[in-house]
Amino acid sequence: MKIRASGAGGICAKCLLGLVFLTLAACSALPDKPVRATQYDFGPSTTEAITTVATTSLPPLALSEVEAPGLVDGGTAILYRLGYADVQQLRPYTQARWSVPPAQLVGQRLRDVLGQRRAVLAASDSAALARTAGPAPRLLRLELQEFTQMFQSPSASTGLVRLRATLVESTPLGDSLLAQRTFSLQRPAPSADAPGGVRALAAATDALAQELDAWLETAGR
Repeated sequence: MKIRASGAGGICAKCLLGLVFLTLAACSALPDKPVRATQYDFGPSTTEAITTVATTSLPPLALSEVEAPGLVDGGTAILYRLGYADVQQLRPYTQARWSVPPAQLVGQRLRDVLGQRRAVLAASDSAALARTAGPAPRLLRLELQEFTQMFQSPSASTGLVRLRATLVESTPLGDSLLAQRTFSLQRPAPSADAPGGVRALAAATDALAQELDAWLETAGR
């Protein structure tokens, strides 16, 4: 009887050990936890926006929300093109995304730069526009047409930003076109990957904002 009991105990121990191995095998077969895409923005603005109307040197400006009809509507994908393979195809990075849609990033950076020397009001804020002294502020409409990392080769790329600006003035007969211009800026990417593309697009946007600011000084005169 003792021999039989010892044998039964050995069998039970083997069964328990087998269950442990099966459990570990099942756990190892489970799919890995999805890797969350890294989120990017332009980083802190290096400009110091002017917050009081008294210190501005230019007339106030009404700024509309940046439209981006040619890009993925409301998407946050970081897009790139292979200029040496199929330049017509937009490709998204799978593990890198913008924190908000590019149109919002560009719009905020433009407000920071343009607000250095003038009061910048939201075109949708009718109450603020009504309180503006003097004639109604001119309205600046913006359309983001291109915002991609362009690869000239597998190891070299640039950040390309193209924006159309339309300056209009409100009249009793409706909006009157004052000036329109398309800006296209490129800056080299420090690396041929998503982080490099982000830095290049941020630099190109900053350069475009400076050109837009200079253009507004003479536009519509």
